[in-house]
This record gives sequence, structure tokens and C-alpha cells, in this order.
Amino acid sequence: MIKIFSGLLVAVLLVSGCQTKTPEIMNPFFTTYNTPFQTPPFSLIEVKHYMPAFEKGMAEQQEEIQAIVANNDAPNFENTILAYDRSGELLERVSAVFFNIQGTDNNDSIQEIARIITPLLTKHSDNISMNMELFGRVKAVYEQMDEAQLSAAQKRVTEKYYNDFVRNGALLSTEDQEQLKKYNEELAGLQLKFEENQLAETNKNFKLVVDNAEDLAGLPEGVIAGAAETAAANGMEGKWVFTLQKPSLIPFLQYAENRALREKIYRGYFMRGNNNDEFDNKEIARKMAMIRSERVKLLGYETHADYAIAVNMAKTPQNVDEFLMGLWRPALKVAKQELKEMQAIINQEGGNFELQSWDWWYYAEKLRKAKYDLDEAEVIPYFQLENVREGMFWVANQLYGITFTPLNNIEVYNPEAEVFEVKEANGEHIGLLYLDYHPRESKRPGAWQTSFRNAITKDGKKISPLVSLVCNFTKPTGDMPALLTFDEVSTLFHEFGHGLHALFTDGEYKRTAGVVPMDYVELPSQVMENWAAEPTVLKHYARHYETGEVIPDELIEKIQKSGHFNQGFATVEYLAASLLDLKWHSLKAGDVVENTLDFEKEAMGNIGLIDEIIPRYRSTYFGHIFSSDFYAAGYYVYIWAAVLDSDAFDAFKQSGDIFNKELAQKFRQHCLSECGNDEGMVQYLKFRGQEPSLQPLLEKRGLN
Repeated sequence: MIKIFSGLLVAVLLVSGCQTKTPEIMNPFFTTYNTPFQTPPFSLIEVKHYMPAFEKGMAEQQEEIQAIVANNDAPNFENTILAYDRSGELLERVSAVFFNIQGTDNNDSIQEIARIITPLLTKHSDNISMNMELFGRVKAVYEQMDEAQLSAAQKRVTEKYYNDFVRNGALLSTEDQEQLKKYNEELAGLQLKFEENQLAETNKNFKLVVDNAEDLAGLPEGVIAGAAETAAANGMEGKWVFTLQKPSLIPFLQYAENRALREKIYRGYFMRGNNNDEFDNKEIARKMAMIRSERVKLLGYETHADYAIAVNMAKTPQNVDEFLMGLWRPALKVAKQELKEMQAIINQEGGNFELQSWDWWYYAEKLRKAKYDLDEAEVIPYFQLENVREGMFWVANQLYGITFTPLNNIEVYNPEAEVFEVKEANGEHIGLLYLDYHPRESKRPGAWQTSFRNAITKDGKKISPLVSLVCNFTKPTGDMPALLTFDEVSTLFHEFGHGLHALFTDGEYKRTAGVVPMDYVELPSQVMENWAAEPTVLKHYARHYETGEVIPDELIEKIQKSGHFNQGFATVEYLAASLLDLKWHSLKAGDVVENTLDFEKEAMGNIGLIDEIIPRYRSTYFGHIFSSDFYAAGYYVYIWAAVLDSDAFDAFKQSGDIFNKELAQKFRQHCLSECGNDEGMVQYLKFRGQEPSLQPLLEKRGLN
């Protein structure tokens, strides 16, 4: 997953009385960072600094916008588009730090600031995007692009800004603009509350406490040790505590022999936001979907899905639905066969029950052993976190020649984070990469890439990016280092792909540099996953944490043969969530959803989802689509991009060299560095030279 902080467009009256004012000279945001590579000086940034910086940032951008509007010269690219593109520097700087900290080290004070600043930033953005004088100047430049002889890059950024204004309500009447602002403000508040509830439900409100060692039967030693440490940290020495964080939850579901406890922890997971308490998200999800449908009606769209997908590669919800259902049918068929095979195991063992959703991981693991003679616990000791990290760095070096050097003189926002300098083969500085691996109660769940500063070329000088990868991987316990599951290995490679995209981005304008359609966003990340399981790569990074032994060929062969394992389940649970997202955002203005759970049940029933599989995200914890607008009607993009990434990697395979440097250079140039120069498919075709094929994806997942 990628977390993007777009330039905040906008202006609003300053906040007053929210925080004690901090003298400007003492506020780190108000001066150039006096640090190596001008990184944020986290040790100097205090909670009290955020609100004054937000206030000043909004005021400065308001002044910058007013200067554009008040310019008596005729609108042109430099005095309007470029000036607008460069506005809001301070606001972006404080936003990048604050919202990243909100995701990794949240607390009551940060949450309170978020509640205050979120509606103010929404108003600020609306006031700019609906500033008719500013839009008039942008429109004038847009309409004179050809006769002004703008370059291709200048035309593209002008066109993007013009369309942004239109999509954000610039052509609406004053009355409709005021209504749009109300919708935006209400949605911003609901999104924030949804995310707060999800954080509480995942990290604080459920813990499975085990006080009988017999109930740990089947669990690997490292999982038990981790649960003991969690218990000790919660003042329950001598017991074992399991949480809803994936590194704790999934191993418990995979290995715990106690079926009743598997059900208990899984219910804790899929009932998040659905417990009829202060953290319940049912009403929030329902309201947000209906408000979005009313909002896009103002903008001339039938549904939010129509609005969101219009600027994507897919173009229409109908195209997305046909694409997803084309994959759904073969995936569901495979999942049903997987179910039969697991039920057969239950019957053979004398189990007098039908497999339920909380049994799937446990019996899938048994099936993996039976079919492929592969026990994931046998593989995990070869995936020490530090070795996996060096492995992905090595892959990037083999492809692009870049290097990664650890730095100890860079301040980090949390002691668990580390920093690397990224350089070209010739030693030229590219940027910095922050890595933050493990769960904390203050950190939201999942994995994502973000930035403290985006790459941009300004006045002919490249401003280097500060890129961050945030994960929630298995922690080290006692003398045992952090050992990853192969799913976690793939996730690290995935986020690293996003990181390379951010590091390689090149362009002069914030609006277009590295900016791609939603259904292209996951191509740079997912393509990197392909290298993680390649035998050559595995032999480089997969070494036993105790003996240093390189992973044996027979184990690699088992991993390769099991590549199709459980792909029916994995694809079905993902597609179910994607289709649920599409259903929520296919509501039309005036449609009424009475009950969130009934709506979800009907949507899943219509596509024939079997009871034994739950959507990857149920509505009440579907943060992708309800914590922001970013993935709303866009969760499908992962598998859309999977077609591209499978096809792209197939080009390397067909060339006979997975480190083909010529192909790597083309991919870096067209699909990473210059990807914002043109539409997504145009850029992909520059790399591939042909339309992407669905076949490599079907073969990879065993769905053909």
C-alpha cells in the first residue's frame, strides 16, 4: 500500500485559540532544517509546534494564491500554473511530518490535533479549488496552450490542474459549491473517526490471553515467545497474549490446535468496528457511501465509482466489474476445490464438523504439507529480517546499479526506525530511505510507503526525496531475531517497489512528477515481489539464522512448486473486497442503505461468495476505502496492476535474464522516473512495446 501526501490546495482563516503560540524562532518548521540532507529534526519537533506551523502554512499559501489572482499581467504558465504548483511549501512540510507521525506514533495529543486540523485543511483545500478568480487564470492558460507553444510537460501539468479544478467543483454554482464544501467537511470528519476506531479496535480493544500452556499446542516456538513478551509488556507475566496484528494473528490461525481459540481470535478480527460500542464503524461506513453519492451528483456523475474511475486506466466501473468477474469465476472454482481438499483432511482425522472461516488457515497449512511437503515453519528460519532487507537491496543493485549505505547521523521519528542513503552506481546521491518494521500500539495496521519529502526538480536542481517504508512484521524475541513469513518477505519487497518509484521520480512539477493513475500505482510495488521467490535471489538472502546455511535447493523447489498454493482463497478474498468496494460506490444519489451488514451480505451473496471465506476487508474495517478517499472505488487496482506486473516480469523471464539491465533501465525510465509524463498505458507501452497480456497472471496464480 502507498500513502500519498498530495500538495494541499488551499486557503482558510487562521485557527485561533487551538494551541499556545510558539515563537517562530523556536518552531523547527519555520526555518530550513539544519540537519544532514535537510531531514526533519524529530528531536526538536514537539506537539505544540504543529498547530502554529499548520496555521502559518495555510496563511502563506493563501498569500501565494492571492498574489497569483492579483497579478495584473495576463495569465501565462509562469505566473499562474508554475506559481500555483510551487505554492504551499510550508504546509506540505508540516503535513508530511504530522500525518506520518499520526500513522506511526499516534497518541491522544496527535489525535486531538488531527480532529482540529482535518476540517480546517478540508476548508482550506476547498477554498482554493473553488476560487473562481484562480480558476479563471488557470482556464485562460489551458485554453491558450497551443498558441503559447508550451512544452509537452507544461501542457500536461496545465491540463491536470484544469481538470482538478473542474473535478473539485470550479464549474458549479455558488450554492452548489457551498453544498460541496459541506459534504467534504463531513466526509473528512467521518474518515478521521473511522481510522481512529480501526486503530483502537486493532491495537487496543482485543487481546487473546492464554494462561494454560496446553492451549499453545501446535504453535512454533518463536510465536509462543513473542506472545510471552507481549503478555509481559501488558503486565501479565507467565501468560501469553495474542493480538489482532497480523504477525500474531496469522500464525495463531495457522498452527494453534485449539479450534475454539482460533474461532475466538478470528471473531475478534472480523468483528472489528462491529461491536455496537463507541468504536463501531457501521454507521460511519453507511453514511460515507451515501454522502459520496450525493457529492458526485453535484459534479455531474451518476456514482462515486464513475467519478473515481474516469481518470484511471480502466475508465469505467463497467470495465472494472467485467475485469473482476472474469477473474472471480475461475478463482472461486479453485477456492471450492481447495475447500474440498481441506474438508477431506478434517474427515480423515475424524473431525465431526464442517470447515468454517476460522479453520481455513489451519487446514490450508496441513494441505500445504500434504501436497507439497512444505511446512512454512520449516522456511521461516531462513528469512531473517536483516538478510531479507539486504536481499532486496541486492536485487535493486543488480537491476539499477544503486547502493544503500546505513547512516547513523540522521534523526529518526522512532528508535525502531533506521535510515539508508541511496546512491547511483557513480556515487551520486539519490535520496534517503527510512525503514520501520515492527508493530506498536501507536502504529496503524498494515504496510505502506510514504515520504517526508518528495523528489522534484526546482530551478534546475534536483531536490532529493526522503522516502519511508512502514510495516508491521514479526518482532525479534529474546535471542531470536525477527524471522519473517514468506508473505512478510513479499510485503517488504512490495513496499520497497513503492520506495524505488519515489526515489527514482523525476520531474519539474509537483502535480505530475511521479503521479500516475490509481490502477497504475501498484505496478512499481508488485513487480518487485516477483524477484523475491526467484531461486537466484533466494540463494542470496535466505540463510538459516542459526547456522548461516543457504536455503537448500530442495526447499527452494518446494517453494516454487507451492506457488499456486491457496491462490483460490487469496484471490477470492481479495476480489470479494474489491467487489464490495465497487458495490458501496455504485450507489446513486438518493439510494438509501438502511443497514451496513445487510448491504454487505447482499453484495457478497450476489457474487456467490462461499461462507467459508470472508472478504479480505469487511465494511467496518475497510480502511482503504473509508479512512480516506484515496482507494474509494479503487481497491481493484492491486489486481489490475497485477496484470501489468506479471506481464512486465515476464519480459525479464523471456529475455533469459531476470537482471536484464537494458530492460531494467527502460522500466526505470518509462515506468518509474518519467511515469507522470503521459498516461499510464502510454508509459507502459514505451517499456514493453506491446499490450499487457493476462496470461502471465493466470499462470502465476494457477487460475488458467
